[in-house]
Amino acid sequence: MFTEIGPVQIEVPRDRDGSFEPAIVRKRQRRLDGIDQIVLSLSARGLTTGEIAAHFADVYGATVSKDTISRITDAVVEQMAEWRDRPLDRVYPVVFIDAIVVKVRDGQVVNRPIYVAIGVTCSGERDILGLWAGDGGEGAKFWLAVLTEIKNRGVEDVCITVCDGLRGLPEAITTTWPAAIVQACIIHLIRNTFRYASRRDWDALSKDLRPVYTAPTEASAASRFEEFTERWGGQYPAIITLWRNAWSEFIPFLDHGACCTKEP
Repeated sequence: MFTEIGPVQIEVPRDRDGSFEPAIVRKRQRRLDGIDQIVLSLSARGLTTGEIAAHFADVYGATVSKDTISRITDAVVEQMAEWRDRPLDRVYPVVFIDAIVVKVRDGQVVNRPIYVAIGVTCSGERDILGLWAGDGGEGAKFWLAVLTEIKNRGVEDVCITVCDGLRGLPEAITTTWPAAIVQACIIHLIRNTFRYASRRDWDALSKDLRPVYTAPTEASAASRFEEFTERWGGQYPAIITLWRNAWSEFIPFLDHGACCTKEP
């Protein structure tokens, strides 16, 4: 028996009618489940089957074949495929779409965006709708394929979709769900604001910008933004352009209160 601490000798009791069933180590089981977790963890970190086999030889002094490692990872791939294709709810009041950057082995280890769609169910629970790998150059065609996949899995309607300014995504959302409201992620919009400003001005910018996104109405927000523009427009015109370009997707946020500023 192979375990996390190395090979262990197991003596199996014998009975005449063969009715004994082990509770911890099953019949003909050659490794404990903890080994599978180690293999999957190392594989997720980008190690090849050969590197994983060498790791077990160095650390545990035991031999694990490349075929065994492949069978372990292939079993998880099958489970992932089932999860990826599972049916979804008919309606999601809110769907968040964002990306994380992870290291992926593709000949060499590279950084690639993994896009995630998180739906909020009618009962208020969060549901990961799916994950999609990109290359950073995604456009309307990519997003239309992603959203069509979600729709084909049973999502007939989405009330609000919160996303960053990803190229082609707003158009794909309204094409897939014509009645959906596209809401710019306020958190991303604020973070992107500081990219165009010197660090020494961050505190002052944050103080002057807060009345814009906490305004009770669109008219009030527009008035506060004009005041912000008068003070900072000359020094940071890119910030003003950023907010004006996102304005039509920013204002729906004002109808739903400050709760929408929280990240998913």
